[in-house]
Amino acid sequence: MKLYNKLFLMAIGCATLNSCSDMDNIDSEGFRITDGQIEDTNELIPSRVESSLVGMYHYMGTQYAGAPTSERDDDFGYPTACISQDLNGADMVCDNSGYNWFSVSGDYSDRNETYANPQLRYSYFYNQLKLANDILASVDQNTEDEKLKQYIGEAKAVRAFDYLCLAPYYQFNYASSKDLPCVPLVTEATTEFNNNPRATVEQIYTQIMNDLNDAIDKLENYDRKGDKTRIDKQVAYGLRARANLYMGNWAEAANDASKAMEGYTPYSREEVSQPAFYNLNDHNWMWGISITASDVTKNGGNPSWPSHLGSFSGASYAAAVGVYKRINTLLYNVIPETDIRKQWWVDEDLHSDLLNGQVWGEASGQDIPTYTITDVKMAYVPYTNVKFGMKSGIGSATNDCDWCIMRVEEMMLIEAEGLAMSNQEGEAKSKLEAFVKNYRDPSYTCTASTKEALQDEIWKQRRIELWGEGFAMADIMRLNKPVVRFHGTDKGNWPDAFCFNIEANDPYLLLRIPQKESNNNAGIVNNAGGTKPISLQNPNLKDGVTD
Repeated sequence: MKLYNKLFLMAIGCATLNSCSDMDNIDSEGFRITDGQIEDTNELIPSRVESSLVGMYHYMGTQYAGAPTSERDDDFGYPTACISQDLNGADMVCDNSGYNWFSVSGDYSDRNETYANPQLRYSYFYNQLKLANDILASVDQNTEDEKLKQYIGEAKAVRAFDYLCLAPYYQFNYASSKDLPCVPLVTEATTEFNNNPRATVEQIYTQIMNDLNDAIDKLENYDRKGDKTRIDKQVAYGLRARANLYMGNWAEAANDASKAMEGYTPYSREEVSQPAFYNLNDHNWMWGISITASDVTKNGGNPSWPSHLGSFSGASYAAAVGVYKRINTLLYNVIPETDIRKQWWVDEDLHSDLLNGQVWGEASGQDIPTYTITDVKMAYVPYTNVKFGMKSGIGSATNDCDWCIMRVEEMMLIEAEGLAMSNQEGEAKSKLEAFVKNYRDPSYTCTASTKEALQDEIWKQRRIELWGEGFAMADIMRLNKPVVRFHGTDKGNWPDAFCFNIEANDPYLLLRIPQKESNNNAGIVNNAGGTKPISLQNPNLKDGVTD
């Protein structure tokens, strides 16, 4: 069957599958992981704890990991959560199409507790938490064995990562809401799963910080020998930098980011002058998911991040049916022409310098955007992203692209923001200018004159630099910002159903605990309040960056 027809048949039920048909078959609160997954891993590595660690990490990029009974094409692990979070934000635009598996994130119907998308975003992390907790339960926490201490450190760091991927979305920021309910707290000591109320934001972050403090201590002597799929001490520092950033511990965030980035250098301007961001071995990647051809074999590779987010896959929802992810023109228009990152998206005339020297089939360079192949590639639309390349080459049908979880550029921006907000504005501006001028835009000068303006400028740089990598909504929530997609009567490049603005602290920004969790956990009191956004609402909102 041709790819287009296969996608059509799957897309017919996409809107339905985004709702509740399969929800009662998904276990709650992270105590489901299949015996088959554990057994498969144990066959590869004889050490039970070591194999469990490998399984814990590998789970992050597994196809059909969140809802295995339905085999959904938007179910491909951690990158699914990242794409969903960015589509909830203001900077990633996609068609309102029956082929768009993430339309619920674009129009905010993912706040419906019976829908599958929010269930996936919840279950990934609790399932991985279960794996981490199993490891911690199997090892003496007071051991002096260096290898076992390492295992404890890795498992605790992964558990902290999972809570960092949940906490920002179920309650407002730490400064305003630390005493309010967030998500259930589950550790290796938890026994009452069926009546486990949501812990407060403060309790969740206390667990995160305790885990990371211990992880950093226990990973002191661990050398991962180049295996970037695993967490070492520097990655643990990076996670603690994120946690401190989310909590508003500014000086601590800057200090941890500085320690995390030691020995790493950013992508050069030349390196990001072509499609990139797909190779775990790149020198600026600190932690990521290794995705090989054997990892993306199901359903022709459609459940994979290149199929949905990339624009160069020869087997994809993006190229084959034109569901391209593109940048909001509000953000695109504030990127200077001298900044190489403006070329990460084609312009209104479908031009990008990143395409120079690239080849797709019979097309090369600037002919690629308009090049079409029946059932394989449709023409690009204005502002389509060309940021993400393909490991197996442009036009490949093998979606074996690695996924970046942490890179040094993020740490540099955390350090700058931490310095700015801890009254070290001069040092912050110096570091921000050094990064942007040396690696992205040689003409850049930071003109921010106040601490608050400097924080907004750093947020702008994060929105550009980290576009598509899953940070959009976490930043909006921690900074208490509105979601601003359009201005006044100018809808920009948004489809009508997704063209709205949402006020900061609107209760509808909060994700809902999935119904399956509520059914199995009597202690849950769900988020509520607010109403689903409607087209063109709040046209006068401003965010301090795209004004």
